[in-house]
Amino acid sequence: MSRRVRRRGSQSKDKDKVIISSPVYPETAEEYDICRPGGEIAVGHDVEWTRLPDDTVVQLFSCLSYRDRACLSSTCRTWRLLGSSPCLWNSLDLRAHRCDADTASALASRCASLRRLRFRGPESAAAIINLHARDLREIAGDYCRDITDATLSVIAARHEALESLQIGPDPCEKISSDAIRHVAMCCSRLRRLRLSGIREIDGLAIGALARHCSLLEEIAFLDCGNIDETALGKVECLKFLSVAGSRNLKWASAVTYWSKLPNLVGLDVSRTDVPSSALFRILSSSKNLKVLCALNCLALEEEANHNPLGSSHAKGKILLTLFTDISKMITSLFSNSVGKETEISGNWRSQGNKDKNLNEIISWVEWILSQSLLRIAEMNPAGMDDFWLRQGASLLLSLVNSSQEDVQERAAAGLATFVVIDDENATVDPARAEAVMKNGGIPLLLELARSCREGVQSEAAKAIANLSVNAKVAKAVADEGGISILAVLARSTNRLVAEEAAGGLWNLSVGEEHKTAIAEAGGVKALVDLIFKWPTGIDGVLERAAGALANLAADDQCSMEVAMAGGVHALVMLARSCRVEGVQEQAARALANLAAHGDSNSNNAAVGQEAGALDALVQLTCSPNEGVRQEAAGALWNLSFDDRNREAIAAAGGVEALVTLANACANASHGLQERAAGALWGLSVSEANSVAIGREGGVAPLIALARSDAEDVHETAAGALWNLAFYPGNALRIIEEGGVPALVHLCSSSGSKMARFMAALALAYMFDGRMDEFALIGSSEGTSKSVSFEGARKMALKHIEAFVLSFSDHQLFSMAAASSATTALAQVLEVTRIQEAGHLRCSGAEIGRFVAMLRNSSSILRACAAFALVQ
Repeated sequence: MSRRVRRRGSQSKDKDKVIISSPVYPETAEEYDICRPGGEIAVGHDVEWTRLPDDTVVQLFSCLSYRDRACLSSTCRTWRLLGSSPCLWNSLDLRAHRCDADTASALASRCASLRRLRFRGPESAAAIINLHARDLREIAGDYCRDITDATLSVIAARHEALESLQIGPDPCEKISSDAIRHVAMCCSRLRRLRLSGIREIDGLAIGALARHCSLLEEIAFLDCGNIDETALGKVECLKFLSVAGSRNLKWASAVTYWSKLPNLVGLDVSRTDVPSSALFRILSSSKNLKVLCALNCLALEEEANHNPLGSSHAKGKILLTLFTDISKMITSLFSNSVGKETEISGNWRSQGNKDKNLNEIISWVEWILSQSLLRIAEMNPAGMDDFWLRQGASLLLSLVNSSQEDVQERAAAGLATFVVIDDENATVDPARAEAVMKNGGIPLLLELARSCREGVQSEAAKAIANLSVNAKVAKAVADEGGISILAVLARSTNRLVAEEAAGGLWNLSVGEEHKTAIAEAGGVKALVDLIFKWPTGIDGVLERAAGALANLAADDQCSMEVAMAGGVHALVMLARSCRVEGVQEQAARALANLAAHGDSNSNNAAVGQEAGALDALVQLTCSPNEGVRQEAAGALWNLSFDDRNREAIAAAGGVEALVTLANACANASHGLQERAAGALWGLSVSEANSVAIGREGGVAPLIALARSDAEDVHETAAGALWNLAFYPGNALRIIEEGGVPALVHLCSSSGSKMARFMAALALAYMFDGRMDEFALIGSSEGTSKSVSFEGARKMALKHIEAFVLSFSDHQLFSMAAASSATTALAQVLEVTRIQEAGHLRCSGAEIGRFVAMLRNSSSILRACAAFALVQ
């Protein structure tokens, strides 16, 4: 089974856990982007849609995503006009879409009244000028690491009415002070400027902002290199300033000039090396400062360990740190009593709304807190457990209730991130996850996931997915109706939303108790449809959909649902055509699980009959990725239980590929070793395959695997050697390759009864007399290694006898022989039976060989044959 957790911006994985990675863009806008005018959609025949009043149609449009809105607008001239109504297009979020110049041009006719735009990636940044939205007031772009001076300058020149510009949180290392000067000169109405990761912001750039942008109230230079502190002190219109995460700041100069800013109300120096002396100088000398935020400032925290600063604040001013009660401190802005415990979502907003200035402070505080808490969660510094459990989790949950969409998104992203303590192994801290649950976080996130805003839906689904790695939280999610919500989101036309929802279903499907609920909620069909909807170029959604289907396919009933929904075809398509290793691994695992129910449904045969399935799996055993090889071998092992599949696998080159794999996995994981030997075991059931495995050199690697220190590997290697030993040529090869000592060791020392049993049977086959004539003339290659057959035979018989006797109870056997009563015989059977042996399948030829062995001159082999027949 499999689960994954995801941290922001990272790509790592463990088969059982979901790791969230950076966005992956579609290959072409035609396939995955917003529908352009000219397309048609089917319209229902039971409703006279064209007769609806215009205001009703506009209201319906407002409930749709941009993609659906654009599609619906293309159905007729009237709806095209209504779909372009300014009230529907004053805000546009393109983050889930790859927006190139052609797409932007196609949208231009709708964007004349556009006021707010969000986009993702440098390509979209370069394309937005083609929207011709000259009255844009707000632009926000993320994942713009490669955005250049030229692009930013053109954006500023084409949007002179801009009031808010935000590029981040990824570092904009290709942006220089020149671009900031262009922004200042072109956008004189600018009120808010937020930029991240700029190497240097010189005095000329900041001076241009001071001269040309007389309305500029907020500057955020986050995680920047060098900033001219003196120049910032001359932007006298500033109310809010954040330099969180920035380096190389000269604090003496900063304190001197920033404390003189006449309108400065809020200052954020989080994640910097600011000393406590500088903080208190600013607090005491800045005339109008209300809020000073200094989260995760190491120098300050080290000093606080020796000299607690929790109550240090000037009258009417608050200091927010990791060691102060942030909620209480902010509440003190609105109340004379700092001791009153209130929630950010309640008291802060209800009181702030009565005062415009306080409302501005609340909005800014929410923004800087969401930024810093998310960044701290991403860095995951040591020693943060106390903060997260004491107030961090509750603060993030409180910020989820913000009226600002971007704050809600970052808060949800923070919840998704701070619970992950090891993304490489997909480990979630149980105390942190349960803290979110105990603070009412599950209903809150599920309500957020119901939002009509797709960016919020995506981040909420991501948080639910990561939290659901914890079994207790997963149960709470299911109990609160989260499975149905995620199943609905998985059908979203927004790729990012569907991807995160699929990740949530992946993690929830780990629990056996949730599988049926997912199927009943339509989750299986939604996951299969995702694979057909985004067949190539969308790695994240495909891996999550395949991973969830793999978990569900482990359940017999759900595996039938997967097959009926078209899952076999979808998964084989991924195994054949996708080149992304994570997707290949999950697709192969899903096919393995589908084929694991051969005794109870027809999926095993169905997978084998799907065109290209077996060829694809054989090819995947040659993958450079161990996880892919392991799952492909596991799938071939399960499929080999079907007679037709077994021969088809061999015809597709499976024998050669699996022998090569077995030879190469001496130092691999036990899981890969087990599956490689298991697949050879499955193929070796037929005589032709068994002989081919011996001829291709499969004996030596199986003997090597038999020496593994893992019991599961013991079983599969012993099983394969048992099948091979049925044929004299292979039996001789096993002796010549030193297999007798390895099988003797298994027979006497393995912790697995099944491994001991099959090792004993392999040894019995080798020395029951059928190989004697073959041994005299040597192996099929015409040469025979120097082996003492008689010595090997004695060693083998000695350990076969010891194995059989280990299941003997002399007193019980004597009583049964004397009475022949049914009860006594039943007791004998109970003592001698190996429960797991009931799963073994023996052919008529094998039964006949054991019967013939009952007449062997060796009493040890007769006893072994009787023991085998009892099983």
